Amino acid sequence: MLTSVIEYRIDRSSGIATYLQIVQQTKQALRLGLLEPGDKLPTAKEVVEATAINPNTVLKAYRELEREGLVEARRGLGTFVRRSLARRDQVQNSVLHGELATWMDRARSAGLDRDDVEAIYVDVRRVTYPTAPDPAGHS
Repeated sequence: MLTSVIEYRIDRSSGIATYLQIVQQTKQALRLGLLEPGDKLPTAKEVVEATAINPNTVLKAYRELEREGLVEARRGLGTFVRRSLARRDQVQNSVLHGELATWMDRARSAGLDRDDVEAIYVDVRRVTYPTAPDPAGHS
């Protein structure tokens, strides 16, 4: 049983509910293999201290993750990852991750800011995955 190294970052200007940001960031860590079954999520107190959010918000996020079968709360011990969302072919994901990181470096060198990159990403995603819903609410 390992303690998680996930650090939640809350974007108060995103328009996305805080608890959903925690859910999304946890799922992203599960997809990337940063969290694995048996790993312990930070306690609500640790998240509150790091992000200055209400403890009930953290608990709501953890309950949602538990409802989805991704984590389980163990009374007196904490909340632990039950299953991963990582793809079996992590090598391919790693190659694609590297290619995207290289592209991002080129975009930054070309003077694109975060909003420019986001606009390009959203446009390409819309064409490539026309029916896939965006959990962040982007169209």
